[in-house]
Amino acid sequence: MSAVRAPVPPVPRYGTGALADVPVSVLATLGVPDAVNVLGLPVLPRVCVLLVDGLGWELLRAHPDEAPYLTAMGGRPITAGFPATTVTSLGSLGTGLPPGGHGLLGLQVAIPGTGRLLNCLRWRDDAVEPERFQPAPTIYQRAAAAGVAVGYVSLGMYRNSPLSRATTRGAEYLAADSLGQLVGRAERALRRGGRSFVTVYHADLDSTGHKFGVGSAEWRHQLRFVDVLVQELAAVLPPGSALYVTADHGMVDPADRIDADTVPELDEGVALLGGDARCRYVYSEPGAHDDVLAAWTAMVGDRAWVVPREKAVADGWFGPLAPGMAERIGDVIAVPHADLAIVASEREPWLNRMVGMHGSLVAAEQIVPLLSATRP
Repeated sequence: MSAVRAPVPPVPRYGTGALADVPVSVLATLGVPDAVNVLGLPVLPRVCVLLVDGLGWELLRAHPDEAPYLTAMGGRPITAGFPATTVTSLGSLGTGLPPGGHGLLGLQVAIPGTGRLLNCLRWRDDAVEPERFQPAPTIYQRAAAAGVAVGYVSLGMYRNSPLSRATTRGAEYLAADSLGQLVGRAERALRRGGRSFVTVYHADLDSTGHKFGVGSAEWRHQLRFVDVLVQELAAVLPPGSALYVTADHGMVDPADRIDADTVPELDEGVALLGGDARCRYVYSEPGAHDDVLAAWTAMVGDRAWVVPREKAVADGWFGPLAPGMAERIGDVIAVPHADLAIVASEREPWLNRMVGMHGSLVAAEQIVPLLSATRP
C-alpha cells in the first residue's frame, strides 16, 4: 500500500487577493499617492473596514442561519496571509504589506540575537520597541499625510498597547467597549473631513472560538451578534461611503494533539519553540538543524508540512522578506494540514487549554471573506 501524499501547501495570494491588498486598495480609492487598487474597489470618499477576528470564509458559509445579513452581502474570498493569526494579519492590515514586509511573523517569534521569544500579542519584553520591531510606515500614516481623516475603533484596553503602536500609529484611536459604542464611534469618525478612513476591530468571535470551539452553541450565538453589528454599521453609513467586512483568519477545533513537552524527540536539539499550535517555529541549537528537521518530519510529517525556513521563504509563504526578518522565523516550520494541534502543555498551558485554533495554510484557517456594502 502506498503512503498517502500530503497536499501541496497553498501560497497566500499576495498582490492579487490577500488581506494586505485591502488597505492598499482602500488608499487608492481615497486618492492617496502611490497606492494601487489591485482589488478594483469603487471610488468613494469615505471607507470603513471592519475586521471581525476569527470570521473564516468557510465558517461563514457553513452558518447562513446565524449570519443572514453577512450571507446576503456581496463579496468574495481572499487569503489572510501566513501564518493565519491575529498578530500577522493586523500587521498586514495596518501596513498593506505581506508578513515578510512588516515582520510580525506569528504569535511567538525569535528576537534575533537574544535567545528569547517575543509573544507579539502580550508583548511583555520592554526591550523590544514596537516602532523598531515593525518599522514600516502604516497605511494610517500614509492616509493622514494625504489629508484623509483617519480613525481606529477598538477596545480601550488596546489603546497604546505595543501591538497597537506597531500597527495603528497614525490613526486616532477611538476606544469602544460595547457594540453600541463601536457603531457610534465609527459613524462619527466616518463623517469627519472631506475624506475619511475608519478601521473597526471586533475580537469577541475569536475569543469565543478559542474558549468553546467553532462547533459550539456559544460560537454560533456570538456570530449572530456579529451579524447584527454589521447590519448596524451598514445602516449608519453616511452618503459616499463603503463598508468592507473582512477577517484575520478562520478557525478549526483540532481533535488530535501532540505535546512537544512530553515527546523527547521533539525537544532534542531545540533551543526555542515558537509560533502557535497550528504553525510551529522550531529554532535549532547550533549544529542541530538537520537532526531537528529529521525528527520533526518523522514525528509529525504525515500530518503537517515540515520544511526548513529557506524553503518556506523561497516558496512565498511570507511574501518578500524585508532585511533582518528571516532570523525571526524558526529554522524548521511545522504546519499541520491534518486534524492536529502541536501543543506544549508545560511551556504554554494557556494555549493547551484552547479548543479553537488557527495559523495553518489550510483553507479553513487561511481563507477569509471580503464583503461590502455601499451608500453612494
